[in-house]
Amino acid sequence: MSTDYKLVTGVHLLKSVEKIMEQITYKTTGTCAKVIRFERDAENRIHNISFEGGCNGNLKAVAKLCEGMRAEEINAKLLGNLCGARGTSCADQLAKAVVSGL
Repeated sequence: MSTDYKLVTGVHLLKSVEKIMEQITYKTTGTCAKVIRFERDAENRIHNISFEGGCNGNLKAVAKLCEGMRAEEINAKLLGNLCGARGTSCADQLAKAVVSGL
């Protein structure tokens, strides 16, 4: 009987560790970065953010700072951040990207 319990517990643990990630590619508008790629997990946390184009060092820093944050947190912090007179920025575009499709 205890062997069956251990087997069931083991299966349960495997299922709770399993993550389903949605891969998203977002085409930006009005920025030097043309594409943002990231993954969203079942808890709406954002992972593996990368930008195609733009200011490489700054965007790597933004990606590191946002790693694992919930989409709503990223949106609240970065939405409306502007780059000069463009009316948007790469960070602003990320804020829009992470909540798109929710």
